[in-house]
Amino acid sequence: MQSAPNPKNRLAVVLLSGGLDSATALAAARRDGFQAITLAIDYGQRHRVELDAAALVSRQLGAIEHRLVTLDLRAIGGSALTADIAVPKNRSEKAIGDGVPITYVPARNLIFLSIATGLAEVVGARDVFVGVNAIDYSGYPDCRPEFIESFARTANLGTRAGTDAIAGKGGGFSIRSPLAALGKAEIIRLGMKLGVDYSLTTSCYDPRSDSSPIPIACGTCDSCQLRRRGFAEAGVPDPTRYS
Repeated sequence: MQSAPNPKNRLAVVLLSGGLDSATALAAARRDGFQAITLAIDYGQRHRVELDAAALVSRQLGAIEHRLVTLDLRAIGGSALTADIAVPKNRSEKAIGDGVPITYVPARNLIFLSIATGLAEVVGARDVFVGVNAIDYSGYPDCRPEFIESFARTANLGTRAGTDAIAGKGGGFSIRSPLAALGKAEIIRLGMKLGVDYSLTTSCYDPRSDSSPIPIACGTCDSCQLRRRGFAEAGVPDPTRYS
């Protein structure tokens, strides 16, 4: 059920992929009193089913609006998520944590945060939430705190709202990553406290579609393995359907 807009509450744009982390970031934004506009990106990902999950999660957690932007990164390629490259399966924990994997999408969070900041400027929001975390992050360089801090500085240098803030004419942008220092189990425990329905989320890079809104996960890609381990370590039943 959606929450009615409250003029006393601040407005935030929340990047929402339909996965476990971004759903928890949205819940954290709602906990902190933000009215949320959620933003999903259809970038040509092979697991486009996550876009349906994003819409479901947005409604479940009371966002006031959900938007979808289409941006086809298949034109760039270079990733197992956007090109004809096999998704790694059954990798060891050591292998998952070693280096940047082929599922890294070049500059994805740089692009997504730029779009989210543009939307925030248009709707009058000054806070952008993103569900990155630097512990169970699979080696993605654009999930590190250093990147988020650097992007926030860039956003305030490259936008009208940011330059107005520097001139003392208003507030600048804050890029909020409430999960930055949390591991997957901690994120799941937090989400459970905040009412996230994880059965509506999907993490799989290579899902098997069926008639259900949330597809069957492969269970063996890096993302599935991190998800399964997170639920096990959190001591929380995993609602995911694995093949």
